[in-house]
Amino acid sequence: MKSASPILVTSAILGASAVAVGAFGAHALKDVLDAYSSEIYQKASAYHFYHSLALLGVGILANNFPNKHLQRSAVMFVIGILLFSGSLYTLAITGVKSLGMITPFGGLALMAGWVLLALGVRQQVRRRE
Repeated sequence: MKSASPILVTSAILGASAVAVGAFGAHALKDVLDAYSSEIYQKASAYHFYHSLALLGVGILANNFPNKHLQRSAVMFVIGILLFSGSLYTLAITGVKSLGMITPFGGLALMAGWVLLALGVRQQVRRRE
């Protein structure tokens, strides 16, 4: 039996953590965050969850059609979640605006993840032709 893909395991962990931090924000922080900080926190939570699902898709594809682009896509999604969502969570809770300088690097990593996913899929399609 083949062992579980590290990408799929990471996706599951990030998905569970997305639910946890989303619930934490909705319940424990609802009376702590102002409207601006709450909006930032919700954006972080949404992108965290969306990209956990994207990582799940990459993991499924990588298990069936392994290639370097899909592996790199997974890495970029993880880095993007950590930098993008992580900086926004921290900004929302602490109010330290300088943390916002990290966020664009996370956004770039997320975009790179999508581009690498496209390249990985294209490579697989070309192999089949």
